Amino acid sequence: MSRATMLENIYAFNFALLFTHEIDSAYWQEWNLFGIPGGIQLFLLINLALFLAAMYGYNRLLLGKYSGYILSFILSAAGIFAFSMHSYFIVIGHPEFTLPVSEILLVVIFIVSFIQIIIGVLTYPKKRSSAA
Repeated sequence: MSRATMLENIYAFNFALLFTHEIDSAYWQEWNLFGIPGGIQLFLLINLALFLAAMYGYNRLLLGKYSGYILSFILSAAGIFAFSMHSYFIVIGHPEFTLPVSEILLVVIFIVSFIQIIIGVLTYPKKRSSAA
């Protein structure tokens, strides 16, 4: 399996993990945890935009485009951010995301995001293609 194929596969896996986490976030009413105004309505619109951006990034990555690699790094950063922020909230005593599957999901997202960054660095194109 080529490194590019590995990156495509891990992107898809991390994408699935992150959006499973977003389903969990709806259960925990994450908009309240982060103080997002608009409640579930804005939360849903934000997640629609994030889902479309992640799908676009996956498409660009499959096409071998420079923008696909950039969006792969952004997806990885989102995973590390999710783990870090939720870990912080758990440490300071918030009860959200403390069920076993919620916690396992966050840890797996962190590990997979870190691996995705490593594979992304190893497969990053040496020259930027003319069409982003």
